[in-house]
Amino acid sequence: MAANEHARPGLEEVRRVLLARASRLGMQGGEDEVIERLLEDELPDEEPGEDACRRYYEQNARRFTAGGLVEASHILFALTPRVPPERLRAKAAEVHALATREPASFARLAGEYSNCPSAAQGGSLGQLGRGDAVPEFEKAVLEGEALGVLPELVATRFGFHVVLVARRIPGRVLPYEEAKPQIAAFLRERGAERALGEYVRSLGAAGA
Repeated sequence: MAANEHARPGLEEVRRVLLARASRLGMQGGEDEVIERLLEDELPDEEPGEDACRRYYEQNARRFTAGGLVEASHILFALTPRVPPERLRAKAAEVHALATREPASFARLAGEYSNCPSAAQGGSLGQLGRGDAVPEFEKAVLEGEALGVLPELVATRFGFHVVLVARRIPGRVLPYEEAKPQIAAFLRERGAERALGEYVRSLGAAGA
């Protein structure tokens, strides 16, 4: 286990601790079957309460908007084994500064620098809604209100993006009752992950 008590153990360490606990309890069977039975017995699911669901909704209402769209363009500096990420980020920051100073040059800069096929259209991605992009890009363009070149680079699994939001088309905020099943599922999963982490740490500290 890591020295920091809040560090997350690796998958293999989690399996080792859980199997050791199951062995001490005399459970038998395949590893996956034993782990599943152990967690069912000692880590029952907890349903998130009404107060927790409503509080999450009130604090994150923007996430539960249906039909919202943005018209966006980007300049992608794609990650590649040949270029160190630090050097790629520095180049992206340089072009970001240029685009911020001269937004009218965005299409030209996209054609010159972007590693995305959209470079041929000046970086245009058209209209984007929920589910149309990877989560980190979606969060940056859909959850804000800024127009023009976004003030920060957007980092995703693909690389670094200079992003221009040309227009926002507001969507409809889902009422709480419609959003509640999605919220409950998210809070249930997050709570299970947290409980599992605490359970594994406690077993590790006690020697399973």
